[in-house]
Amino acid sequence: MKIAYFDCPSGAAGDMIMAALVDAGAPLDALRAELRKLPLRGWELTARGVRKGAFRATKVDVHIDRQAHPEHRSLDAILAILEESSLAAPVKDKAARIFTRLADAEARAHGSTREAVRFHDVGAVDAIVDVTGGVVALGLLGVEAVHVSALPVGGGFVEGPHGKIPVPGPGTAELLRGFPVADPGVRAELVTPTGAAILTTLAASAGRMPAMTVSAVGYGAGTMDLPEMPNVLRCFVGETAEAGGDETVLQVETTIDDMSPQLYEPLVERLFEAGALDVFLQPVIMKRGRPGVVVTALCPHDRLNELSRALFEESPTLGVRWSEWRRARLEREIVTLPTAYGAIPFKVSRLGGRVVTVTPEFADVARIAREKSLPVREVLDQARADGRRLLHD
Repeated sequence: MKIAYFDCPSGAAGDMIMAALVDAGAPLDALRAELRKLPLRGWELTARGVRKGAFRATKVDVHIDRQAHPEHRSLDAILAILEESSLAAPVKDKAARIFTRLADAEARAHGSTREAVRFHDVGAVDAIVDVTGGVVALGLLGVEAVHVSALPVGGGFVEGPHGKIPVPGPGTAELLRGFPVADPGVRAELVTPTGAAILTTLAASAGRMPAMTVSAVGYGAGTMDLPEMPNVLRCFVGETAEAGGDETVLQVETTIDDMSPQLYEPLVERLFEAGALDVFLQPVIMKRGRPGVVVTALCPHDRLNELSRALFEESPTLGVRWSEWRRARLEREIVTLPTAYGAIPFKVSRLGGRVVTVTPEFADVARIAREKSLPVREVLDQARADGRRLLHD
């Protein structure tokens, strides 16, 4: 599995997250092209190399025509912008969840409602581009899971719309509930609300770096210059090798009989984003002969709450049940191998060190087939044969 680990020694902001991903290899032109799918005008995204202390880093800036945008936008207005865009559904869903979580945090902190929350920073264009850009950049890198270090909150005061407020701000503090934080002794706002919303919404875990094979490291620069430390966010991108053996997982289920079939696909996508290891649907006959669907998801113990929330938010179910299951699995890893059609990632499983399966990533096979105008089956068979030959020789 391809993952990204955000190491945040001096904090996190939306522009730093996007910059770190660009520095790690997300193509800037492709990022701009995707962001142009937003129905927003009057802005431009630039990137440049800078130095922060001893570090070389990438700095991204969102340049805004202030005459082209209102002073602030509501959550509904931002969600409408995302919905009207031609971005891929998973990108729109993740960005919408980040903004909704940010609005809920601000509402709790100020004793208000999400509908009453207003996003500032030139009509929230900065935040819209930062949030959507971060999600798009993760997709461009093929990242399947996000992990994050403990977040340094900083200290002191910052100026708010109604005077000075302590650091971290009340909205940021709400977003950091349940996540490890640290005090580096710096009197500055190190984690912005947007940065906190992105990382805490997308993170599958927080704390130490997972075991991984690093393929890229990106450095995203912040705007401030901190005398105590370089103001950079570091992003490690790489593959995790999943160990084999026995383990206990949770089987989370609910039965639905009153949902449009069109809604099952986004539900399944949301469950995987929430940390599901597998998801499947089974048709059943319920009381009074009504047809229904059992939605089953497998997950680690620490993802139960996220999966339950996804089921409650994305379906009309009134209850979720779960049970523990033991399972045995093979050792597995992703390796990139040369084939007759170029380098392709393969999922390789082993039993006691012996290769059992060698399976090319189907998305790459399908892409190559389209580019070369070949049948997908032909490319798949050739790639599988090349992979087996290389690993069994």
